Amino acid sequence: MFYIIPTKNGLGVEFWGTPDDLRNIYSVIGNLWNKDDYLYKQGFESRDKVISGFSYELRKAFEKNRLKREYSHFSLEPIEYMGFKIYWVHALFTFSALRYNMKYFETNKFDLSIFLQIEFWLEKAMNQFDSKGAANLKPYISDSIYSANEFIYLFMRRINIEYLQMGGGKKAFRELPLLMKKAVFRNREYDEYSEQLKEDADLLGCKISELEINDEHMDYENLKW
Repeated sequence: MFYIIPTKNGLGVEFWGTPDDLRNIYSVIGNLWNKDDYLYKQGFESRDKVISGFSYELRKAFEKNRLKREYSHFSLEPIEYMGFKIYWVHALFTFSALRYNMKYFETNKFDLSIFLQIEFWLEKAMNQFDSKGAANLKPYISDSIYSANEFIYLFMRRINIEYLQMGGGKKAFRELPLLMKKAVFRNREYDEYSEQLKEDADLLGCKISELEINDEHMDYENLKW
């Protein structure tokens, strides 16, 4: 069984499971992105960018290149668990993007069971870190994020940077739902950031999809998870 717990400082979560657990999840996710036959459809390429980062960390985990621990239960032999860390914003956007892509591909009961478990553990991790902040963040597990957004990757990056700049802790966690309003279609925050992206693209003479988020000021290595 896999499980998800919040990181100590609340910047994200730790995703844990046996190597087989993580391989199964990786396989399910692999059927929902990176498909050549849908690249002409609006938004899929941007969602792929969101999903690919999560999928990469998942693969690194079951290859034993991330977190490791052993779990002992009474007289049973210790079970090896692998894990990885992912920021809250990235986790929420990934789950939303995957659920959206499920509309276009055939899924079975096993696939659905994986998604239900991820949803359960994400909500549990929220409540475990701070129930007050979780109450306002839970809608973003389900359908509040506008996953049809053709520039969803840029929205995710912007919100994530804004959250990390707060430094973590319960105070920042309770502000996260406000930052996530930028991801809700036709919210004022959504419209304002959409307009900013258009202006930036016009200024640079490129397409919005070709823009990159400048995060050179972020010291990711020294962030307190």
